[in-house]
Amino acid sequence: MMVFDRQGVELAGASLRAAELFDLACNRFAHFRGDPVEPLREALADSPEFAMALIAKGWIYAMSTEPQATAQARRMVEDLKSMPLGAREASHVRALALASATEWTGAARELDQHSADFPTDLIALMAGHQIDFLTANARNLRDRIARALPAWDGLPGRSFLLGMLAFGLEEAGDYARAEAAGMKALEADADDSWAHHAVAHVMEMQGRAAEGRDFIRKRRAHWAQPDNFLKIHNWWHLALCHLELGEPDVALALYDDEVRSEASTVAQNLVDASALLWRLQLSGVDVGERWDELADTWTQHADGKCYAFNDVHAAMAYIGAGRRSDATDLVKIAHEGNSRFEMNRWMRETGAPLIDGLLHFGKGEYEAAIDPLFRARHIYGTFGGSHAQRDVIDWTLTEAAIRGKKSTLARALVQERLALRPDSRVNLAFARRAGLRPN
Repeated sequence: MMVFDRQGVELAGASLRAAELFDLACNRFAHFRGDPVEPLREALADSPEFAMALIAKGWIYAMSTEPQATAQARRMVEDLKSMPLGAREASHVRALALASATEWTGAARELDQHSADFPTDLIALMAGHQIDFLTANARNLRDRIARALPAWDGLPGRSFLLGMLAFGLEEAGDYARAEAAGMKALEADADDSWAHHAVAHVMEMQGRAAEGRDFIRKRRAHWAQPDNFLKIHNWWHLALCHLELGEPDVALALYDDEVRSEASTVAQNLVDASALLWRLQLSGVDVGERWDELADTWTQHADGKCYAFNDVHAAMAYIGAGRRSDATDLVKIAHEGNSRFEMNRWMRETGAPLIDGLLHFGKGEYEAAIDPLFRARHIYGTFGGSHAQRDVIDWTLTEAAIRGKKSTLARALVQERLALRPDSRVNLAFARRAGLRPN
C-alpha cells in the first residue's frame, strides 16, 4: 500500500502510523516548536526502511551547525546508503552528504534541483531555506520559495512557505512585500515563529524600533512557549529594539531574564548571547562577569571548522572574558584546516581575519582593527547570518573608527547608519561622539 505525507508526496517504506509521525515531526520543525526528532525515532522503530524519516532526522542534526551533531548527520548518511532509496530519497541523500561535510553551497544547489523535481517536499524546502540563511544567500532565500509556491495552492502547510518567503524578501530588501507575506502567514497560523521573526526583521531593518518592540511583546504568547526553539532569538530581537530606543538597561535585563535565563547550550542561542553582550559593551554598559559563563559554555560548540559564523561569536565571548588565547586558537585552527572543505575555507578567508579584527579591538588597538573589520563588511558569500546579525561588524567598525580617532572615516560610517535609521538612539550616540550634528 502506498502511503503519502500531508502534501501528497509518497513516503516509501512508511506505515500509516509512521507517516503520521513524519508529518508531526515536519510540523514541529516548521513551527520551531517541540522536539521533531522523537517522532522520527518512533517512525523508524515502526518502519525501519522508511528512509525519509532518517533523512529528516539527518537534516535536523546538520542544520544545528554543532560539531557533534554534524558528525552524527554524517553517520546517518552512511546508514542511508544501505536503505532502499527512490529518486526523492536519493536526491536528499546527495544533498545531505554535502551539508554534513560542511559543503553548504553544494548542498543548496542539490536542493535547488530537488525542489524543481519535488516542489511540494516540505522538508527539502525547509532544509534549503535554512542553508540559504546559513550561507547568507539572500537571493535564494527568496527565490527558492518563490519557485515552489505555485505548486502549493490548496495544500496544507502553505502558510509555512509564506513565512519563509517573507524572510527571503526581507533579506533581499523588499520590505513591504516581506511584511505583507509575513502577516498573511501569521493570519493563517499565529504560532508560525519563523513568520513572526521575519516581520520583526523588517521592523529592525526599517528602524521601526518602538513598533517592533510592541509587535514582539504583543505576540509573546505565540513565540515564547517553553519548547519554542526560536524564543531566544526573538528575545534577542526585542533587546535590539530597546537598544535602538536608548534603553540598554532593559536590554541587559532581557539578557539575564530571557537570553541566558536557562543557560542554553545550543550554538544558535549562544550566538544571540554573544551578539547582545558585545553590543551592550560597545554601548558602554558594564556587563560584569557575564562573559565568563558564556565563554565557558562556548568551548564545547566552537571548533574552528564547522561554521565560521558561530566561531566568530565564540571569539567575542572569549575576548570579552579576557581569554584571548582561546580566540587566537580558533584562528590557528583555521589556518591548519583542510582547504578542501568549504567551511574550512570560510573560516580561513573570512572568520580568521574577522577574529583578528575583534582581537585588535579587544586590546584597544583600534586603528589596527579597522582594516579587517572594514573588509568584513561585504562577506555575504563566505559568511552566514542575517543583515541584522551581521550589523555587529559595522557597530564594532564604527566604534573602532571613533576610538581610533579616524575622524573622517568615523563620520562617514555614522552618516551611512543615519541614512538608514535616522531616529536610532544608537546611531545618534555615534553621531555625537563623532562630532556630527544630525538634522
